[in-house]
Amino acid sequence: MELDRIEKLVDKYFEGTTTVAEEKALRTYFSQHEVAPHLAAYQPMFRFFSEAKKETSEKDIRIHPRRKRSYTWLSVAATVAIALGLWFSNKPSAKDEEALLAYHETMQALYMVGENLNKGADKMEYLNEFEQTRNKILPVNQK
Repeated sequence: MELDRIEKLVDKYFEGTTTVAEEKALRTYFSQHEVAPHLAAYQPMFRFFSEAKKETSEKDIRIHPRRKRSYTWLSVAATVAIALGLWFSNKPSAKDEEALLAYHETMQALYMVGENLNKGADKMEYLNEFEQTRNKILPVNQK
């Protein structure tokens, strides 16, 4: 019965599904001198695990408290980067200035054209007045 249980525990161990208590039972079994012949191949492995667990280090390990890093330089650099980005993105480019100049020149030309058209339209009033007067003096023959 005990051997059957140990075989099942070995299978579970290699599948990685054993509990801590089951692993302790395996270490206890394999630390004995009398082990089933077909399980004897696992005895050195479990003995090694038991011995390795007992090992301790004689070396002093110093734990230094972690120094708190100052991130002020990082925040200053980020602020400078954002400020430069905003300054360069809002700076009008040469294309924008050329487009604005072309717009103003076009508006000035259209204003001049409109002004001259209005002068011509004012002169047309005199032609209409002349036509009305001529019609009064020389009636046009209507068919």
